[in-house]
Amino acid sequence: MGKKETKKAVDRKLIRRLYFYIRPYRWFVVLAIGLTLTAAFLGTVRPKLTQIAVDDYIAFNDLDGLLKIIGLLFLAQIGEFVLQVINTYITRWFGQGSLFSLRNAVFKKIQNLNIQFFDKNPIGKLITRTTSDIEALSELLSDGVVAIIGDCFRIIFILYFMFSMSWELTLVTIAILPALFYATFWFKGKVRISFLEVRDQIARLNSFVQEHINGMDIVQLFNREKKQQDKFKNINAAHRKAHIETIFYFSIFWPLVEVMASFAMALVVWYGGGRALMGGVTFGVLLAFIQYARQFFMPIRGLSEKFNTLQSALASSERIFNVMDIETEVQEPDEPKTIADPKGEITFEDVWFKYNEDGEQILKDVSFTAKAGETIAIVGATGAGKTTIINLLLRFYDIQKGSIKLDGIDIRDLSLNELRSNFGLVLQDNALFSGTILENITLENPDISREEVIEAAHKVEAHRFIEKLKGTYDYKLRERGASLSMGQKQLICFVRALVYNPQILILDEATSSVDSETEALVTAASDKMMKGRTSIVVAHRLSTIQGADKILVMHKGVIRESGSHQELILQENGLYKKLYELQYKDQLVEG
Repeated sequence: MGKKETKKAVDRKLIRRLYFYIRPYRWFVVLAIGLTLTAAFLGTVRPKLTQIAVDDYIAFNDLDGLLKIIGLLFLAQIGEFVLQVINTYITRWFGQGSLFSLRNAVFKKIQNLNIQFFDKNPIGKLITRTTSDIEALSELLSDGVVAIIGDCFRIIFILYFMFSMSWELTLVTIAILPALFYATFWFKGKVRISFLEVRDQIARLNSFVQEHINGMDIVQLFNREKKQQDKFKNINAAHRKAHIETIFYFSIFWPLVEVMASFAMALVVWYGGGRALMGGVTFGVLLAFIQYARQFFMPIRGLSEKFNTLQSALASSERIFNVMDIETEVQEPDEPKTIADPKGEITFEDVWFKYNEDGEQILKDVSFTAKAGETIAIVGATGAGKTTIINLLLRFYDIQKGSIKLDGIDIRDLSLNELRSNFGLVLQDNALFSGTILENITLENPDISREEVIEAAHKVEAHRFIEKLKGTYDYKLRERGASLSMGQKQLICFVRALVYNPQILILDEATSSVDSETEALVTAASDKMMKGRTSIVVAHRLSTIQGADKILVMHKGVIRESGSHQELILQENGLYKKLYELQYKDQLVEG
């Protein structure tokens, strides 16, 4: 009992939250309800008019009266049709408007989640939340609630007319309802669980497909197509099984409703026919009851369908709001400070950090200062904590102990927009989007002109290859910039960083994925970009950072050495010297 009450409370909460998105259209909802009730009345008044036509006019050969009733029947039919057309358009219109707002809200929430969330959650599941899960709410938010109200009142109108004509025949007609209600509640319990499982399997399927399409080159390179196909078959089979289980319950429930409706009509014919022969009821009443018996089970069947829609919608909305309720670990300050005159000085003071509470410590008591205009290089083995420093500086994660300051202000006291607007970032694997090169550089910022983009492209030697492309800066990139080489993509990202004119430039392995010729271009571009800016460079190739003002050597989350290239190369048995000698030996890097 406790679980049922809890589930009902959850469902009520979900419905209240869904109402928030339909609330701006509430007067259109009221109008739609009014139209639905009117249409329901016109639909249920027709059997009553039939009874009047038979008993009051046909029985007495009253042609004029019969023609009037036929006219009223015609008007009722036309009126119901017109009202349903208008109502369908209105309900679909405000339903799609509600979905539009909800989809925007979900995407906005996903964009504001901290990076750690994406480390733990498959992208395919998030795609499911913003597409198929929201689409599952379409029918409910469109006309589901309105139709439920309409079906309920249609039943009330039918019962009113039936009781007004014969309470005995009415009781015979609805005698089957207890069995129908029992079947409906059984169906409700089973199908809710099935719908939850279906939504889980859809998310699992989307995650697998998205992940393996992105990694298709690896799958094909290692000849793992057969193995991955087998995995897909298993996931697809689970998805099919969940759907078939839902279909199984429907295959029992719908025929059961049909059988009960036919049985109720048979009772009406049997009992009502006998009463009519004995003069207990008129033939007009019997004819009207046969029509009402058919009509009575139509809204009940409709309510069952809407209940199906409701269960699917609640299962989807539960997952959607689970995403919406995730607490963003990186919080905006209540009273953010501003930097009046940004200079670009960065200070790490006794910083400790680990990605998970039960995980290992990634940074241990890290302290350093990058003065305004200085270039700081960070080197070390994989896993030493180099990229983590960048992630913390941009507040993609928050530290557990210590402080990180920008121009003397703790970055947690700055709004995220204020903080990140000071930085330009070029990564080893940068994101490019479907769209033109110009759109990828400006990110559609209206404050950045085409001339500024071209000027920045000239500075980093990217203009030469862009002008050779068909359409130049209007050249359309495919997904992730697949139509460009790695070096070309990297140069576009340099232009993007430069055109925003950041106070601080961060280069995280910016040359590690390019060839020697492109590296020379990128290095030259880097040198131009770093002039007059505070720069932090994470690099494996020591040849690219020898001119840095200060080099930090990381080892297992600790800064083991610090100094210029010349100072570090002279340290006996130093980590930097060992790294330098190793690269000199393997890559012929000259000091």
